[in-house]
Amino acid sequence: MQYENSESPFQRNWKQFRKNRPAIFGLGVICLALLVSILGGLIRPDSTTNANNQNLSLAKKGIGFSVEVLKVKKNSSQEPTGFFETLFFGGVEDPSEIIPLHDYKIVNDSILGCTYGGEDEVSGIPFSYHLVEVAYSISGEIKKSKGQYVFSQIDGKVVRVERPQLVEKVQSQIDVRRFILGTDKFGRDLLSRLMAGTIISLSVGLISVLISLLLGVSLGAIAGYFGGIIDDLITWLINVVWSIPTLLLVIAITFALGKGFVQVFIAVGLTMWVEVARVVRGQVLTVKNLEYVQAAKVLGYSPVRIIFSHIVPNVMGPVIVISAANFASAILLEAGLSFLGIGAQIPMASWGRMIKDHYPYITTDLAYLAILPGLCIVILVLAFMLVGNGLRDSVDKRSF
Repeated sequence: MQYENSESPFQRNWKQFRKNRPAIFGLGVICLALLVSILGGLIRPDSTTNANNQNLSLAKKGIGFSVEVLKVKKNSSQEPTGFFETLFFGGVEDPSEIIPLHDYKIVNDSILGCTYGGEDEVSGIPFSYHLVEVAYSISGEIKKSKGQYVFSQIDGKVVRVERPQLVEKVQSQIDVRRFILGTDKFGRDLLSRLMAGTIISLSVGLISVLISLLLGVSLGAIAGYFGGIIDDLITWLINVVWSIPTLLLVIAITFALGKGFVQVFIAVGLTMWVEVARVVRGQVLTVKNLEYVQAAKVLGYSPVRIIFSHIVPNVMGPVIVISAANFASAILLEAGLSFLGIGAQIPMASWGRMIKDHYPYITTDLAYLAILPGLCIVILVLAFMLVGNGLRDSVDKRSF
């Protein structure tokens, strides 16, 4: 007698989920956002922390703008940045000062020119740097001996270099910098800021959902399992919090805890647990009288073990679906709070803050400065909603 290979619940749900193309698209968008967030400064055009490399002379430049720049070494010690320090919220301190160029020429032992100030040369600022200052981080003065430049670096090392090698090194530090999506009003690379904003939205959503799950699952399971006065008290608390408008409650908690990034996900998480608690309570009321729960009681298991080892794992299906929707809501709330100025604070690259900074340009040809962050919010929220709908359909037994 041959038996068919039975599928686990996860395999059945995944097989059903894969049939939902919009949900797969949403999952792909989320995976891409996760990849951008994890790699952080490794893949951004502006790899500095928060993509906050400002240059006001390059402010509000259009899509595809490019400019020639001179990289002048900073006369300060640079701590080496490890691989893991550039991930997530990390970044690399730029060892050079970036000088946008209008034109330049090398004369004797100096590089002379005019900084970029727009399309006309008049608005630029003349500059003059010694070749050694451009190519090296130096300490002390520069001397010339026997046709060589002699100077000491920050670490105390004495360097001797001839002019041909020095000129070649300076020319290698002149590069063309391209801004695929242009620059914002502070001259920062817009694409890098959008990429840096991804980790803000995802981290707020993730931590807020974890806080809501911790509170909601615990309180809902306790209320449903014990019933009586405990159920009445928790249900009363759920109804009180449920009756308060979410945004107003988040703003109130944020004002109580203070402005900042950490305060945002705490505030958002403390307002999302009620829906999770209601669903878990209802599910526990349904399953607490089933045979496997009664068997656990007969075996003398403690209520804590019965709740969290036997009941909760069997009621998490609807909770996972709600968590996907709560993730999307948390992203919207973070963007709204940042737009109001009480969310993630500058210089953090929050999409809501980017809209706040650039919404006055919405009726000009620079409208994309506010539209692009808005599109990022819409796409990421839509992705989580599509995934949530796909999860709902995959766990629905009527879809099999």
